[in-house]
Amino acid sequence: MADDLIIAGEVIRPGQTKVVDVPLPDLYMHTALSMPVQVIRGRRKGPILFVSGAVHGDEIVGVEIIRRLIRSKRLKGLAGTLITIPVVNVYGFINQTRYLPDRRDLNRCFPGSEEGSLAARLANLFMTEVVQKCTHGIDLHTAAIHRDNLPQIRAALDNGAVEEMARAFNAPVIVNSGLIEGSLRFACQQAGVPVIVYEAGEALRFNELAIRAGVRGVLAVMRKIGMLAPSRTKQLKPLEPFVARSSTWVRAPQSGIFRMLMPMGAHVKKGDCLGMVAAPYGDEKSETQVLASCSGVIIGRTNIPLVNEGEALFHIARFNRPDEVADSVEAFNMVLDPATDTGVPEEQPII
Repeated sequence: MADDLIIAGEVIRPGQTKVVDVPLPDLYMHTALSMPVQVIRGRRKGPILFVSGAVHGDEIVGVEIIRRLIRSKRLKGLAGTLITIPVVNVYGFINQTRYLPDRRDLNRCFPGSEEGSLAARLANLFMTEVVQKCTHGIDLHTAAIHRDNLPQIRAALDNGAVEEMARAFNAPVIVNSGLIEGSLRFACQQAGVPVIVYEAGEALRFNELAIRAGVRGVLAVMRKIGMLAPSRTKQLKPLEPFVARSSTWVRAPQSGIFRMLMPMGAHVKKGDCLGMVAAPYGDEKSETQVLASCSGVIIGRTNIPLVNEGEALFHIARFNRPDEVADSVEAFNMVLDPATDTGVPEEQPII
C-alpha cells in the first residue's frame, strides 16, 4: 500500500503503533544489539516527525522526554506519524559514555556510510531507516558531562521551516547556530528535512524542568506543523523566545577550586565577577576573579568546581535586550518549576 511505512523490513500502516528493533552490529561478545524505534501512526495523513535522543550516549534527558511523550494523552487524534528513537547511540548508552566504542562522536559522522567505521555505519543506518522517511525532526541533547545547559533551541534560522519549529518549541532562548559538517542537523538539511536541536540539562542526570520543557516543546511543535489539534484546555501564555546574536565561553584564568557566584539564566554585564578560582589551601593571594568577557545571559556552565586553566566555565549568549531575556527565563522557570503544578504534568515529577 502507498501509505505503508517500512522500517527495517517492518510494515507500519496508518492507525498502527509498533516498536521496531533496527538491527545493529553485534557487540564483540557476539551479543545481538538493536536500536528500538517506536512508530505511532495516525489514521489521517500528515507530517512524519522523528524525535531522537541519546545521539550522545550519556545524554539521557531526551530518553525521559520521549518516554513521557509517547505516554501523553495529547497524542490522541494524531495526524501523520511520530517516530521516536529514545536511544540512537546504543553503544554509548550501555557504557554511559558520549562516544562509540571506536571513540568517535556520532554527531560528527553523519550522513555516514555502509562500509565506514562503526560510527559511520550507525549514522548511515539512522539516515536511511529514519531520517529519509521523515518530513521534520527534533533532536534532543544535553550539555556534556559535568556541564549544564539552560533549556534552549539550536537552529539555523535562515531556513523558514526550521525557524517556525524553533519558535513554536517555546524555549526561552534560541541560539541561531550554524550547521557543522558531520552533524545530524547538517545531514538533515542536505536531505531536505528541517530539524531543530533542544539542549537542556546535563549528561547522566535527569533534570525535571528540562524534561517538562522538552515534552511541552515537542507537543507544541507537533501542533504547529499540523500533527495535533489546538489544545482545548486552558494553555499557559506562550513566552516569546529571544534569539541570541552570538555566544562565547568564559574560561578559567588559572587552575584551582572554582566557586560560582552567578546562577544559570542570570543577566551579566561585561566585567561582572562570575566566580572565583583559588588554590585548594585557601591562600587569599591565590584567588583570581572570573570576569564576564561580554554582556549577556548565562545559558551554560560547568558543574564541577575542580578546574584547570583554560577550561570553559560559563557560556554567555549575547542579546539585544539581555535584561528582558533574564526576566523571560525567570518566568519560564516559574511555569515549569517541579514544586508547582502550573505546567499540568501528566505524572509525578522526578525529584
